[in-house]
Amino acid sequence: MLFRSRFLTSAFSILLLPGLFLLAMSPSARAQSQPAPEKKLSSLMHVFSYTPLATATPEDFAAFEKATKDLVGKIPGLRKVWVGKLKRPLKQGDVQREYGVVMEFADEAALNAYATHPAHEVWIKAYEKVRVEGTTTIDILVE
Repeated sequence: MLFRSRFLTSAFSILLLPGLFLLAMSPSARAQSQPAPEKKLSSLMHVFSYTPLATATPEDFAAFEKATKDLVGKIPGLRKVWVGKLKRPLKQGDVQREYGVVMEFADEAALNAYATHPAHEVWIKAYEKVRVEGTTTIDILVE
């Protein structure tokens, strides 16, 4: 019986002491001992679809895709881009959108900088060779 009592007392102490130690610490010391909350990575997704020009060649589309991907690293805050054909065409009024682009920006300020950046002007020249003027555009804030 004495062994059981000492064993339980020792086990209880081993399990309880760390908890009591944390309770005895000041609130600021407890906060420092806990991992910092993970920061959310926010972004803005700039998504647009367009109608292809009937005269656009495969080379025009390849040049447009390359020009779009080349924007990453040139436009501050532009993280990643996706370019491709829509799985299902999107009917927008009298036009049918068949292709699309997604651009991931760090925030709205990066999207605004993109619109006036010199690299955007170069990109527009490649874009004009593959699309009928006009797009369907949405901007999604991701938090």
